[in-house]
Amino acid sequence: MKIDYSNLEKRINYKFKDKKLLIRALTHKSYDKEDNNEKIEFLGDRVLGLIIAKKLLEIYPDEKEGILDKKFASLVNKKTCLQVARNINLEKYILTFNPINKKIKVEDKVIADCCEALIGAIYLDKGFLAIENCILNLWKKNIKDSIITQIDAKTKLQEYSLKKFKKLPIYKIISNTGPRHKPIFKVSVKLPDSKLFVGKGSSKKDAEQNAAMLCIDCSL
Repeated sequence: MKIDYSNLEKRINYKFKDKKLLIRALTHKSYDKEDNNEKIEFLGDRVLGLIIAKKLLEIYPDEKEGILDKKFASLVNKKTCLQVARNINLEKYILTFNPINKKIKVEDKVIADCCEALIGAIYLDKGFLAIENCILNLWKKNIKDSIITQIDAKTKLQEYSLKKFKKLPIYKIISNTGPRHKPIFKVSVKLPDSKLFVGKGSSKKDAEQNAAMLCIDCSL
């Protein structure tokens, strides 16, 4: 089945010279083990980081490094990549293994990874200036919103614990279950005067954040 990518190109305001790069960026390894988007996703992740870091330095030349780091992390994480991908309906064009040719829901991580691969593909297709323009356009609202820095739950809990107890919160992995492509982590956190709070997530980091959030709700 031939896919028409013209609407996607309109949404990102970019027309590929080499359509093979675009197709590769949208090809998951479950569809093609050899010619897939893993390597250009790796590249796209780095290109995205460079362009966002450069833009933040331009917008906030006098900001402290710690604040810039928090803004940067919120702009380049998988959650933001997923949001950008959904804004351009990227999931409609992703190629994944589907032996019975049914309409299947593409996992969020796969969509976010394809967003990074798309960035890598544009960079390879026309270079730095082309992808810089695309990213600054697609991330425009997120960059504008970065003026408000949200401190994540784990950082907030750490600051509270150090201030009150002069000690860091203690995190422990309780379990790691589920298949490799869709793990479920359970992590506990404890303050010197608190009970254990347990959070779940698809990664250790997410589970820690969720545990910290529960602890904050009962401690602060």
